Amino acid sequence: MTTIQTVAFDDQKPGTSGLRKKTRVFMQPHYLENFVQAIFGAIGGAKGKTFVLGGDGRFFNDRAVQVILRMAAANGAARVIVGRGGVLSTPAASNLIRQRKTDGGIILSASHNPGGEDEDFGIKFNMANGGPAPEAITEAMYREASVIVSYNILEAQDVDLMTLGESSLGGMAVEVVDSVADYAALMETLFDFDAIRAMFTAGFTMRFDAMCAVTGPYATEIIEKRLGAAPGTVVHGTPLPDFGGMHPDPNPTWAHELMAEMMGPDAPDFGAASDGDGDRNMVVGRGIYVSPSDSLAVLAANAHLAKGYTRGLAGVARSMPTSAAVDRVAEDLGIEAFETPTGWKFFGNLLDAGRATLCGEESFGTGSDHVREKDGLWAVLLWLNILAARKQSVEEILNAHWQKYGRNYYSRHDFEAIESDKAAAMVDALRAALPDLPGREVQGMVIAAADDFSYTDPVDGSVSARQGVRVLFEDGSRIVMRLSGTGTQGATLRLYLERYAESGFDRDPQEALAPIIRAAHELADIGGHTGRTEPDVIT
Repeated sequence: MTTIQTVAFDDQKPGTSGLRKKTRVFMQPHYLENFVQAIFGAIGGAKGKTFVLGGDGRFFNDRAVQVILRMAAANGAARVIVGRGGVLSTPAASNLIRQRKTDGGIILSASHNPGGEDEDFGIKFNMANGGPAPEAITEAMYREASVIVSYNILEAQDVDLMTLGESSLGGMAVEVVDSVADYAALMETLFDFDAIRAMFTAGFTMRFDAMCAVTGPYATEIIEKRLGAAPGTVVHGTPLPDFGGMHPDPNPTWAHELMAEMMGPDAPDFGAASDGDGDRNMVVGRGIYVSPSDSLAVLAANAHLAKGYTRGLAGVARSMPTSAAVDRVAEDLGIEAFETPTGWKFFGNLLDAGRATLCGEESFGTGSDHVREKDGLWAVLLWLNILAARKQSVEEILNAHWQKYGRNYYSRHDFEAIESDKAAAMVDALRAALPDLPGREVQGMVIAAADDFSYTDPVDGSVSARQGVRVLFEDGSRIVMRLSGTGTQGATLRLYLERYAESGFDRDPQEALAPIIRAAHELADIGGHTGRTEPDVIT
């Protein structure tokens, strides 16, 4: 064991999903090591503890895993459970942490961000419940990283991570496990694989785009091998360090191949995609796209059809920018509905306390209490279970849902890589104007309320302030603006737009939302502050 002297970096403050930077930043001498040592410091040390370790296989994943293993050994960890090849999807890692009752886990991923030597990399710590570290812990990591003067590391050869089984590293046990097996077994306890298999046998067709990312092996094992979908149902199924040059974000912009196929004349019955680390999903029916907010609402309304949820739901939770569609389902079911800040970590207390069963975010993340992360493939399998049980198409299920609950027309506009100071000035100006907005008419609509969202956790009482600017209109329409914490370059402005309709469910969302869009640009003066008039991505 060697103690290496180091100097603190001033940019190691975790965001909503850990620390994300350009890969070359992490490849600097001491950069990764400093932050890993800060993680151990923030959780009270590693001595005698057991951790799960793995990542989404992006560039530098393999080297980072070896470094972290040698640091864990040098810091006295008793055991590290690693996915074969150093690879684990984020939900599979969460499952392992919970199943093996470990002290937490280190997950290497920048989620839906591009991968490669000149692209993005990330690292985060998940707690013993399997969920992302709460703000108190990430703030402790930042404090540790800001004053670090040394780190501990073992001088040793690389560990063989391709062979299943156990080995020793400086007295620490290293256990290499099958990345897919435990996760697939969990899915079989939640869903009616026999009914889904019968649906495929009867001619049901599907396309799953793994986007050259970590979900490929999981989807191939479960959808093709266990559920009997035709070989080739899973496309882009081999994980690659640069995701094959793809942007592994499952939305209509980046999963354009899947969208083109699903909107084409020979479309399969069902389409889905997942992201870099397997925690996000996009769902598409033949000729119809399902927004994440609608998907969450449909899953909540139909979850009882899957064997893992026949008991019903304790409650549902959504991030504040996500549409209120699921709230209407919760009211109908007579269960609690929670509105939290963006970031999956805010759902953890609700899930642990048994207050919520299903959770979702508009950013293509959906999950349940089976793990403490959002789970892309889980959401796809729940959709398949619902389709098998209802014997209807995606379009028929959506239309029936809107007829019962109405439709929350919804969209998110992303303005990426804005100069950080310009983005901050724009949001600050809007915040300053909030007290004067109620009663003002904009684009023919009257503002009923405006605030900067603050959340008080109903379980532990913790408060999270300044979580996004909200402008609510008298007709129930809504604008939300926030700066994202998941990018690595400049700032990303996320503009969320929502309008409720009790009829006329077949309109194009951008057309239905047109006055809301114009009002948002007018209120925030997006063009004046940023020089941008059109978003980079629309979802």
